[in-house]
Amino acid sequence: MVAELAEDLGPHDPPALVAALEAAFVFYWSDPHRHKEGRFALAEVRRRVVAGVFARSGRAHLTESLAHRLADGFTAAREAMMCPFPGAVEAVAELRARGVRLALITNGDGATQRSKIERFALAPFFEHIQIEGEHGFGKPEPQAYRHCMASLGVGPADCWIVGDDLEWEVAAPQRLGLHAVWHDHRGAGLPVGSTVKPDRIIRSLRELLV
Repeated sequence: MVAELAEDLGPHDPPALVAALEAAFVFYWSDPHRHKEGRFALAEVRRRVVAGVFARSGRAHLTESLAHRLADGFTAAREAMMCPFPGAVEAVAELRARGVRLALITNGDGATQRSKIERFALAPFFEHIQIEGEHGFGKPEPQAYRHCMASLGVGPADCWIVGDDLEWEVAAPQRLGLHAVWHDHRGAGLPVGSTVKPDRIIRSLRELLV
């Protein structure tokens, strides 16, 4: 989006601007309380963060209106590019066909997450779909995992959870006794010094079928 708005952004150092935006977003999402509030208003958060970076730049032409255009453009582009990981839907379908009982736990507001579930026709694969905005709690709150298990009528020893967040899908559920599989889709490996130890690490959801 920075490249697409280059003319309006005027004289600037694109790498420096991108770096400033990335740093601002990393800072915003690093706080658990901001994260919980922000994931219910993603578009508005992006507007605020970009506007803040522009304001701190001291450049008069980097207005709030331009910040909103940049943020909204990013939101639209991200939505258009969103798609399941390669082979993910097929893997879930095969697990379901094999009789594995599946549940989906996702954070965020109900309308946004329901639209994704409908867009990719995921609902038929899951016995239980649990969205933070519809229940009032989400990962990594213990209640989120306990409610899901209760809905399926199973206990921790009978469950394994798969996800790409080391806290939400590994550390937190492990504390409750669940078997945790980390989806390292980037292939980066565990962060240096990580104290979180997944029970299994996969690069693709298709590995769950082996």
